[in-house]
Amino acid sequence: MTESGDWLLRPRRKHQYRLRPVALLLVAVAAILFQIYVPLFFHYLSYLEMPLLVTVYFSLMRREPVAGVLIGSSIGLVQDSLSHNPIGMFGIVKTLVGYFAASVSQRFDVQNTGIRFLLGFFFFFFHQFFYWVLANALLGQTLGFDALQTLVFGLLNATVAVPLFHVLDKL
Repeated sequence: MTESGDWLLRPRRKHQYRLRPVALLLVAVAAILFQIYVPLFFHYLSYLEMPLLVTVYFSLMRREPVAGVLIGSSIGLVQDSLSHNPIGMFGIVKTLVGYFAASVSQRFDVQNTGIRFLLGFFFFFFHQFFYWVLANALLGQTLGFDALQTLVFGLLNATVAVPLFHVLDKL
């Protein structure tokens, strides 16, 4: 590997990120409540997947796949229980996102803004695609998957993810 690209692959911090459990709980609940109530008043914000972004952030910062699984499944199941979706759909998908985000954070420098943007985009697309797969395979629902719309919403979520991650860094 070249010397110039080597800095992307090396994590700056070897230790894991510490966050107070109360802050983790409050941020996760706020993200879920945002997802449920804000689109009722501001329909144009319904594309934001705040629980997903919070799951990605906490999984990236913890750098442990088991912690990512627990964070993703917890946030996903609470989101399922407060929404009209079948229980477990968001739980399964966010569990996968949490695991893969934590695994990625062990290999890449997740403090880099460009990497954060790319991961926010990738995990939004990953989340939407696997939700579509699970709805078709497990529930027998025929949901449409509009790749162009998902790409646009992925870019918008990634754009929101970068400043959100910087705000969460301050906690």
